[in-house]
Amino acid sequence: MSTRQPSYLAQSAPDLERTLTVGSDPRTVFAASEIRRETVRIPMRDDVRLSTDFYFPPLAAAPAIAVRTPYGRAQPKFVEAFMGLVTRGYIVIAQDCRGTGDSEPDSWDYYVFEREDSFDFVDWVTRQSWFDGFLGACGSSYLAQTQWCMAFHPKMSVIAPEVGGLGIAYHSAHLYMFLNAYARSVGKGADKVPVAFQDLERQMIDETLAGGYFNEPLHKVLPDGLLERYPQLRALSPPWAQHWLWNYYCRLGPAERAELIKQALNETNVTISSVESLPAIFGHHIAHDAHMFPCADPRELCRSVHAPALMITGWYDWTLNDALATWELLMREANENVRSRSRLLITPSAHNTPGYHEGRADSPELERNFRTLNIIGLLLQWYEASRHNALGSWPAVIYYLMGANRWCTSSAWPPPEAQEIELYLGADGALTQHPGGEQEPADVYTYDPENPTPTLGGSIVSYVYPPGSVDVSETQRRTDVLTYTTPRLQRGLDVVGPLRLILYASSSTADTDLCARLSDVFPDGRAIQLQNGLLRARYRKRGGPPELLEPGRIYCYEIDMWATANHFKAGHRLRLDISSADFPRFDRNTNLGGAPGRSIPARQTIHRDARYPSRLLISVLGEYPNSWPGSS
Repeated sequence: MSTRQPSYLAQSAPDLERTLTVGSDPRTVFAASEIRRETVRIPMRDDVRLSTDFYFPPLAAAPAIAVRTPYGRAQPKFVEAFMGLVTRGYIVIAQDCRGTGDSEPDSWDYYVFEREDSFDFVDWVTRQSWFDGFLGACGSSYLAQTQWCMAFHPKMSVIAPEVGGLGIAYHSAHLYMFLNAYARSVGKGADKVPVAFQDLERQMIDETLAGGYFNEPLHKVLPDGLLERYPQLRALSPPWAQHWLWNYYCRLGPAERAELIKQALNETNVTISSVESLPAIFGHHIAHDAHMFPCADPRELCRSVHAPALMITGWYDWTLNDALATWELLMREANENVRSRSRLLITPSAHNTPGYHEGRADSPELERNFRTLNIIGLLLQWYEASRHNALGSWPAVIYYLMGANRWCTSSAWPPPEAQEIELYLGADGALTQHPGGEQEPADVYTYDPENPTPTLGGSIVSYVYPPGSVDVSETQRRTDVLTYTTPRLQRGLDVVGPLRLILYASSSTADTDLCARLSDVFPDGRAIQLQNGLLRARYRKRGGPPELLEPGRIYCYEIDMWATANHFKAGHRLRLDISSADFPRFDRNTNLGGAPGRSIPARQTIHRDARYPSRLLISVLGEYPNSWPGSS
């Protein structure tokens, strides 16, 4: 049994630990008055021109940092970050993505042109006389995705994508909150409203809470236009038709991909909401983010990456699962230069805000969101270490251990020294080391789509709901939530790595959702959310076609709860709760399985006896058994 304790970053790289904790302010080389700004409209392969600002230090040639954004390249917060880089001797290049800001055309098709446009952008930059051979990049979210697109160019040096991966992981339910506001406000087009999505989400909250009902047919009939254009689809079963369409789509150019999406959905432009609905056309296993870099084989996608990455994600980021899946696949499939020179940083943040809140008074890093503007010092260290081949002091993986509020390191993710432990669902709401007996009664709750278990926080993007480590104890008292809790710990316990729930359950309906959440229960009764996951029952067979349920039949579900790193202090408890909604983070299942009608309640039965040992799988560092009362 492993007794390895976490390795703290302060012991191996104190300068890096200090930068992550309190930040750093590297010495400026040039005054702001010495910086020259120039605007160029760079032509893409189809002659569409994209507006691009260049910030030049007073040098004949210099290393360059690129940003490609749909949010307006001249936003004050962007310009402040650019000046933080250019006054330290870097050329900064900021481009409005196609159909946004000052770039052509007058409407925006979300995602579909970015891979080719990013490649063309790098190709143009690296042919300029002032280019000294080093081209890095920075930016978060959409800007992280465009960095991955740039990384497919062989002349790209390094990237630093914040909260974004390659679309390897996926959600089995549709992301719901925030998407409509984003679709209506970002980019150009006649249907856009002149309101920032942060404000629009607040204005739309009543509309959001009134909708979000999921009741798609098991296999959506493809539109007549697609069937007429591709008659071979008529002879294929629905899963094979989706497979054929995706492989065909991946071979198309961006304009043709956009046309196919619009034809399939009968829409005039591709929006974030359009892409979120595309699993009905291409299959539920095709992730939202895969549409920025469509590829039939994710392994080939990783092999096509040329630039090493400093991947920055957060324990409460809504794309954490994809960042970790991308990292793991890169470490298996990418070329040696990318594998050996890439680094993974997992912070305590949410997507664009601080995330973990416990202990903020004594931990300045918890006040930071670890996005570009407040990590300039870290980015400069990364670029300098990459330029001078001096990455030896950078651990392969740096992660934040919540609860202990310390930066830790590992040679890989998940930490190879972590031990997987099973905790079984027991009688009277216990979470125990021992499986149930032969005659353990099942636990039952009723999920009503008209009163779904609410989203409170967690791994979300929202300007209405608070992302991060909220107290969920009140929600855990609802009648549609089951809770299972360990005894109080006799000593601290470090849970570091993937989280999974093996759940034996039956439902009274043909389709439903199952949600699982891990929380840290404090001595005062607060239950601080760490991580959760949701599985739509029809998609229970990963990689297989969707199948409805036989009401009353017991199925084995594996619910991916992503991952965490948390120190549970002595006197704390681990708690698992189970429900059937996380609304409005995800849409709510009507339980109808595609049949017409109004939503219906589902009676959910959770089994936990010797034959059906429902259990939570966690990864533990250090000594495990002695943490529990009565353990040997």
